Amino acid sequence: MLELKNLVFEVPVTEGASETKRIIDNLSLTIADDRFTVITGPNGGGKSTLAKLIMGIEQPTSGRIIFDGTDITDLSIPERAKLGIGYGFQQPARFKGMKVKKLLEIAAGKRLPMFACNEYLSKVGLCSAGWLTREVDKSLSGGEVKRIEIATMLARDPKLAIYDEPEAGIDLWSFDRLTETFRDIHEARDGRSIVIISHQERIIQLADDIVLLSHGTVDKIGTPDELLPELGFTAKGSCALTEPTELHLTQIPTTC
Repeated sequence: MLELKNLVFEVPVTEGASETKRIIDNLSLTIADDRFTVITGPNGGGKSTLAKLIMGIEQPTSGRIIFDGTDITDLSIPERAKLGIGYGFQQPARFKGMKVKKLLEIAAGKRLPMFACNEYLSKVGLCSAGWLTREVDKSLSGGEVKRIEIATMLARDPKLAIYDEPEAGIDLWSFDRLTETFRDIHEARDGRSIVIISHQERIIQLADDIVLLSHGTVDKIGTPDELLPELGFTAKGSCALTEPTELHLTQIPTTC
């Protein structure tokens, strides 16, 4: 279980200034085991910052972060990873000279047979075995690097997987595969939790819980049936869209 208690994150208004801007504002949130949670809301509301605070990329100004009963507020990124927290960046890094297969093995923490690597890649729409010998460098498009990073998350198999806009830069066919993969992971019901930062309706529809974040704090928490209509989307379980559709931010009340 993940517990965020009265989190505050402030940054200087300008470099070296004493005046600060509050990005996360006294935020409290609990995410139980075996839940699929989507955090959504207007741009600039603090969604990506919150994800980085959970992973330890940023440190809170105040407040506590508790994971499975352990206070991880002051732990490093590697220490959090060892406890079972994984993070997928909105803009993944590239590694010149690093082959895709090696990257998957580093994520898994062990040697992997070819069929296992191919299975991880196929789940994100990279179906050719030739991908294993590709380098994760500038020769790959942004969408390809994104899919490879998600494959490494699958190989890592964390207890809590955090994805920051996993749909960014991914084509429609791969997006379909990706949503199926998230659905399969969650339906396994093995105690693992997924937290996704997203504006996409088809990802939001998969959620057990939607957290609407605005101005650095939780505005609302609800099920898809409760919140999708308010966000301008159709109810969960309705016909799937043929195109990934983004959150209609203009339809969210300014008070959210």
